[in-house]
Amino acid sequence: MDWPHDPDGEEGSEGMRKFDMAIIAKKVDEDEDFPLSRDEFVEAHGDEPIRINHQSVVALADIFEYVDESEFETITDMHKAVGAAMREGNFWDYHPVGANPETKSA
Repeated sequence: MDWPHDPDGEEGSEGMRKFDMAIIAKKVDEDEDFPLSRDEFVEAHGDEPIRINHQSVVALADIFEYVDESEFETITDMHKAVGAAMREGNFWDYHPVGANPETKSA
């Protein structure tokens, strides 16, 4: 995919030093941007690359397809919703209690 900027550059994951939630969090100002509309955020940043791990990059919009909330009151609310979406969409390989906690622990 042609990204609007280098996924590993300063606008992306800072040369592969930052991944997923850290990259998404850099796109908002905790003091100025909240409450934040999910749809407006995706409209502004949906095509931007989010490095998930050392080998995977997806568009921000792909992650937000799994976000149910339409608005976030705080950055903490956003983090919780995005974390749940990343688990639901199987973007993360690691789950603290295992992908299927009833039968398999991490």
